[in-house]
Amino acid sequence: MLHSPPLDLAVEVRGTGFPILCLHGHPGSGAALRVFTEVLSQNYRTIAPDLRGYGKSRVQQPFVMADHLTDLEHLLAQQEVEQCLLLGWSLGGILAMELALRNPARYPAIALVATAARPRGAHPRVSALDLVHTGIATLLNQLRPGWPWAIETFGTRSLFRWLIHQPQSLPYRYLAQSGVSAYLNTSRWANQALQTSLSQGYNRLDDLAALTMPCVMIAGEHDVHITAASNQETAQRLPNCEWHCVTDTAHLLPWEQPEVVVGRIHKWFNDIHARV
Repeated sequence: MLHSPPLDLAVEVRGTGFPILCLHGHPGSGAALRVFTEVLSQNYRTIAPDLRGYGKSRVQQPFVMADHLTDLEHLLAQQEVEQCLLLGWSLGGILAMELALRNPARYPAIALVATAARPRGAHPRVSALDLVHTGIATLLNQLRPGWPWAIETFGTRSLFRWLIHQPQSLPYRYLAQSGVSAYLNTSRWANQALQTSLSQGYNRLDDLAALTMPCVMIAGEHDVHITAASNQETAQRLPNCEWHCVTDTAHLLPWEQPEVVVGRIHKWFNDIHARV
């Protein structure tokens, strides 16, 4: 498949100062990163796009994963950004590493959350009852975000139990605010592009030695979508990477423990930016 011309991405820009390009996962949107941007924009200019085929960045035809990189470089040109920090969650972390491999000098530091250069999962088999409970849990959570009874009764029996380790109200409120709309606005072309890349055995571990800039990687202890072990494997291949594993969390760890995850990244960016 030929690469498509760059797409003008929908984007949320907050704050002023040195820019941070903030990249969401799958399914996702720039709005799903507000847990980060609301904090980071106190000191930085955060740029959080909807990737091609996600959110408001709509497409009507197939594309390949490399098109995301073309779009993002086009966005940085539109925003008149010559250098920026990178923050990527899940798929966004993969794209952050890919951008940095294209042009390491452009990105002084990278923060990676729940991601890997050779992503591996350990998701249990999904049953029909899981899907039923997920539908009910989603509906109830939209009607009454973070309702403890609904979480205990349906959420802990739904697919959300593999995304959220502790059945607490806070991550379910984030799901209601951003998660469901992100899922509903993820196109079939975005699904297809990601699945095609994964089916081809995506693996960039051997290339990570080129990324010598400071990196931090934060994983969820119980992540079954991109396992903590595969996160750590990537951290070990990055020449200058701090590794942290947050207990009692899964793939949505920024929504489960925002004070820990976002706070650590905010402090890390501040420390790094003071030196670069």
